[in-house]
Amino acid sequence: MATFTLRSDSFEDGQVLPAAQRGAATGPGGRDESLPLHWSGAPAGTRSYAVTVFDPDAPGHGGFWHWAVLDIPADVTSLPAGAGSRHGGGLPLGAFQLRNDGGSAGYLGAAPPKGHGPHRYVVTVLALNVEKSGLDAGASPAKLEAKLGPHVLARASLTGIYERH
Repeated sequence: MATFTLRSDSFEDGQVLPAAQRGAATGPGGRDESLPLHWSGAPAGTRSYAVTVFDPDAPGHGGFWHWAVLDIPADVTSLPAGAGSRHGGGLPLGAFQLRNDGGSAGYLGAAPPKGHGPHRYVVTVLALNVEKSGLDAGASPAKLEAKLGPHVLARASLTGIYERH
């Protein structure tokens, strides 16, 4: 699978997620604010992007989807902090959010169970060869990979860590 570059102004790959990207219930500073993201180097033929945030260490079956944004136009190569608000007002025209595994639209900050150990929050940007994902806002993020898999040209990812004591 081809790759390209993804970075965030709020943390480096493998570092602790800042308080703003944590769940509001986790304590001071937790704001459920989506990460500022910037990407570059996607392959020719990219017609749209999808962005996801997934915790593979969450208890239960299959981890926990914190955020999924689809149909980001190919000429967009960044999202500002907070673009994933519940109403998606910071998203580019045409992009939309799926419900997270908490049941609401928008970014749901990191909030692992106390004492569960460190959790990885994998941020992924997919470069797709289609303009529209074919999914709607009611789709489950878990279905996203199967639906988009045949259309992925390249992926970029970085991982933030958070442990709740």
